[in-house]
Amino acid sequence: MSTHTKAEIAGQPACWERAAGALPAARSVLPEPGERVAVVGCGTSWFMAMSYAAMREGAGLGETDAFAASEMPDGRRYDAVVAITRSGTTTEVLRLLAGVDAARTVALTAVPASPVTEAAEHSVVLDFADEESVVQTRSATSTLALLRAHLGQDLSVPIADAEKALAEPLDGLRESGQFSFVGTGWTVGLAHEAALKLRESAQMWAEAYPAMDYRHGPIAIAEPGRTVWSFGTPPSGLDDDVAATGADFVTSDLDPMAHLIVAQRLAAVLADDRGMNADRPRNLTRSVVLPGA
Repeated sequence: MSTHTKAEIAGQPACWERAAGALPAARSVLPEPGERVAVVGCGTSWFMAMSYAAMREGAGLGETDAFAASEMPDGRRYDAVVAITRSGTTTEVLRLLAGVDAARTVALTAVPASPVTEAAEHSVVLDFADEESVVQTRSATSTLALLRAHLGQDLSVPIADAEKALAEPLDGLRESGQFSFVGTGWTVGLAHEAALKLRESAQMWAEAYPAMDYRHGPIAIAEPGRTVWSFGTPPSGLDDDVAATGADFVTSDLDPMAHLIVAQRLAAVLADDRGMNADRPRNLTRSVVLPGA
């Protein structure tokens, strides 16, 4: 049973509050307005990078790119490269930091004195958000919470909504045979993360797309017994288009980062329903450390 995962999901409101409290100490090394920034990570960390990059650039604070650490192009010059890695041991992140062209590098991690704290010029350690589970939940959202606070956002509403998300009923969702998560802007990264949680924890068929692009092909798989789940305000008419297929459409007035908690909870419950252990999904390890790294 997914004991650690469920406890870590439930601990997110408190972790987000602590992340906001960590901002004064972290502020001096995080990207400044106007800087050209790249944010990198792998898996869940990459999806948090996507969300932050869209949010920062959308706020007019500077050009911000997000890359999977293995796919960052060579030859681009940045004022700052921010690397997100829970364990601080991910091979692709360490290799990138060893050769990146940037005025400064910053690591956001949950583990003090990990290799990434040596590889990056500066480090911000959110050790209170680290996890026993292989699957990331609170470490990732706490990192995004810190970055949102640094962008000047008030986290009181997301934290309050997170408490509500922990009590949201899951009835009806557990019977769905397939999920397509969609988002716009910064919530596209959340959609990818929600789909990953269902794939990791419950081996569930789950996909993710930008919401406007969903009509361009993926809607072909929508049918009764399947679900389209929107993070944030969906594009006009998308709910009607999905309804015409017979699929269920899910949206929420909760802060999208809080709404992600509902998807995390669903993933853990589906794992239990299927006799799986969400704490230790098959074929996964806490960190990908490649041979010879």
